[in-house]
Amino acid sequence: MPKRTESYQVALLEALKDSEEAAAYLNAALEEGEDAEALFLRALRNVAEARGITKIAAAAALNRESVYRALSAKGNLRLSTLGALLHTLGLRLAVEVKAA
Repeated sequence: MPKRTESYQVALLEALKDSEEAAAYLNAALEEGEDAEALFLRALRNVAEARGITKIAAAAALNRESVYRALSAKGNLRLSTLGALLHTLGLRLAVEVKAA
């Protein structure tokens, strides 16, 4: 009998435990044009889930429910919350010059 394969989500969350993978994943979500905001929120939620949302929220001195709400499809992620989450995840927000 063939071995069962892991689901995509399980494999994704495992990969997102690596900071380089997480950064590339988040940057790719930001490059998706008009859907970038929703995709970025979902991507950030996946990264947070990979590291444990409860753990990340506590380390960022944020309420767990507030983090879930901010990262939901209808979330209203504030820059201060984004900064705290990224800092706790070992990531940072940057602005780069657009290629000509």
